[in-house]
Amino acid sequence: MRAFRAVGGTPVFMVSGRGARLRDADGGRYLDFCMSWGPLILGHARREVVRAAARALRAGSTFGAATEAEVRLAEALRAALPALERVRLTSSGTEAVMSAVRVARAFTGRELVIKFAGCYHGHVDSLLVAAGSGATTLGQPDSAGVPAAWARTTVTVPYNDAAAVAAALRRWRGRVAAVIVEPVAANMGVVAPLPGFLQELRRLSAAEGALLIFDEVVTGFRLAYGGWQTLCGVRPDLTVLGKIIGGGLPLAAYGGRADVMRLVSPEGPVYQAGTLSGNPVAVAAGLETLRRLKALDPYAALRRRTEGLAAALRESARRRSAPVTVNSVGSMLTVFFTRRPVRDYASAKLADAGAYGRFFRSLLASGVYFPPAQWEAAFLSTAHSRTDLERTARAADAAFGEALSR
Repeated sequence: MRAFRAVGGTPVFMVSGRGARLRDADGGRYLDFCMSWGPLILGHARREVVRAAARALRAGSTFGAATEAEVRLAEALRAALPALERVRLTSSGTEAVMSAVRVARAFTGRELVIKFAGCYHGHVDSLLVAAGSGATTLGQPDSAGVPAAWARTTVTVPYNDAAAVAAALRRWRGRVAAVIVEPVAANMGVVAPLPGFLQELRRLSAAEGALLIFDEVVTGFRLAYGGWQTLCGVRPDLTVLGKIIGGGLPLAAYGGRADVMRLVSPEGPVYQAGTLSGNPVAVAAGLETLRRLKALDPYAALRRRTEGLAAALRESARRRSAPVTVNSVGSMLTVFFTRRPVRDYASAKLADAGAYGRFFRSLLASGVYFPPAQWEAAFLSTAHSRTDLERTARAADAAFGEALSR
């Protein structure tokens, strides 16, 4: 994404950010809707978060030992998400997903994992499988260097298709360790779960003895204080968090049922370690971010502003006769260059990436930085003002015209 291969043009090198704005190495200034791919819900360089991280850094950047602060963060996560009976911290979402899948396999004694086409769970070898590979087809590698045998431990099914999950569980009865899902998809663009979909995943996985893993690296603390599970009423067996819980620094976590998490070393036989896991500077930034979010409770206001921007984008596209669908959930949105509703990866892939590239480049020239890829989410923060959104809508009106040109 950073190379701009998906949108064309020369990649922009950023040097600083403040609030909702970025500055690049050539002095260009941008209104940012990427927000480091989601974690900066309070904006760039939020004063209180910077101060908390600086205080921690002055005391020492890393110890490779337990700290009181990481316990406080785990307690804050536990209070926000009741499903997190036990928590372990890691340095990245990829590492947390890898560990959650490992412990799920150990707990069930099974090897297969069901994932959904278009849902991204980090660059874990066994989860880098070809998208859209069918309801009951074992995965094929989607990256060079991934052994085919590892990819074949993953079963890929369409998002929002509970019947496909049921069919896969029947075909591999007694072999599926876990079903892993982004409860709101954000890596094929923003795609909301259909009513009842997540509830049916809970029922199906429990009936088969497989664990249900919610990957809330993106959605955790972005759509609600806690995550999407606090809104949908589904309690997963394991949850993966990242991005916002580190306040803009590298930090992630996984956790869930106590009986499952007891298998993690040193109490159990599942090994997981990391020199910088629970790094005190990242923990301090994360704790301060969570404190601010709990005090501000910005979620309703962020949703209203995001829905307002989405409506303005739809109206601009209508005036320009641009074939566009805009999906939004909470403070996330995606502009898809297709007239068809986008409900899964197959419908998302119908979007015109070339048109989006022209749209992106026009916005960039107007000083608005959207995600440099058609199939990614744009994010709002508390630092985005109504004036910022009005400016963005005006820039988008012209950008839709550019997108239609060849």
